[in-house]
Amino acid sequence: MPPRAPGSDGQHVIVVGAGVGGLCLAQGLRRAGISCAVYERAPGPAWGGYILHMGADGGSALRRCLPEHLYRLYTATSRRSPRRDLVAVLDHHGVELATIPHFGPANDPVLPHTSVHRRTLCQILLSGITDIVHFGHEATGYRHDGGDVVVDFAGGGHARGTLLVGADGINSVVRSRLLPEVAVIPLVEHALLSQAPLTDELADALPAAFEDSFVMIRDPRGTHLAAGLFQPRHAVADAARAAAGVGLDPVEDYVAVSLEITDPDLGPHDFFGAPKGFLHSLMRDAVADWHPSLRLLVDGVAPATIVPRTIRMLPPPATWRTGNVTLLGDAIHAMPPMLGHGANSALRDAAELAAALASGRPVRESLARYESDLRDRTLPLLERALATSPGVTARASR
Repeated sequence: MPPRAPGSDGQHVIVVGAGVGGLCLAQGLRRAGISCAVYERAPGPAWGGYILHMGADGGSALRRCLPEHLYRLYTATSRRSPRRDLVAVLDHHGVELATIPHFGPANDPVLPHTSVHRRTLCQILLSGITDIVHFGHEATGYRHDGGDVVVDFAGGGHARGTLLVGADGINSVVRSRLLPEVAVIPLVEHALLSQAPLTDELADALPAAFEDSFVMIRDPRGTHLAAGLFQPRHAVADAARAAAGVGLDPVEDYVAVSLEITDPDLGPHDFFGAPKGFLHSLMRDAVADWHPSLRLLVDGVAPATIVPRTIRMLPPPATWRTGNVTLLGDAIHAMPPMLGHGANSALRDAAELAAALASGRPVRESLARYESDLRDRTLPLLERALATSPGVTARASR
């Protein structure tokens, strides 16, 4: 049996998953002086490059967990302040129908940072902790040995700690062992994530609502498009040069486009294996009768950026018995992307868990408080996200 890496207080936290939540937790634990290690199944850093909406929960969590120079880098590479920090609801003719406030207080009253490029954020979160983040380690399960928990990896190998945190997403291996009764619920079968470069022509053509934090559009057939501009305060490449030792990939201005398609004609193609050009044709066909500016947006999508996916969620879990295994982020409360609660909730989980473990209280007591608070805030967020899309709500209730 492998020895446990010792911490000065006897704690050693094993984190499974190197997404935004797992990396933020590792930053918070290191800042608190708590020994930890992160294990990620991907062979190396390969985070998807799409926009994440950031609100008060996410911004505050990053401020609590990151060293000051990394927090400043995060704000420098976040989107410049929008016209209105809210979601604008349009019809397919480009007419604004309503607005939806989503995150309450601004995350920073001086420089509200309302969105960030996901890969950029993960690269910032990885900075300074590469010695404790281990790629190419796919967790297959865990077991208890005495008072410790041991994680097993595909191909052999183990990691031992005093606490295991599942930050491994909606298909969490850790959750499937801890809460096997919690089943993933599919909501939208055919959704396409993509990016359209923000050219001058496109910027001039788009409705003014695109200068807000986020835009949602639905037509009478149920086709749904969600979009958000990504224009960082400072060019990501310039910010990286100014931050010695932090490697960030360059990112050009773009519009993130997520399109849900009802009953697409896939012909001989499998949705997830279809050529990118075919998927782009599905997107164009879905908006063929929309306003010219919205068609221009979809026409401008770069086919190489298109990623097919299903939209899924987890039902709110019942209370579980606190032990030395816990969860955060999508591993325990994956929710629809409407209003962007997912990343913010994962970051808040990470900050709250790091603070609980650093509180000086007994670990079980700290974990019980963390898990109780997590459950109390998850259901209202989930219900609010579902309420923004009646079609999704109906499917979730089946």
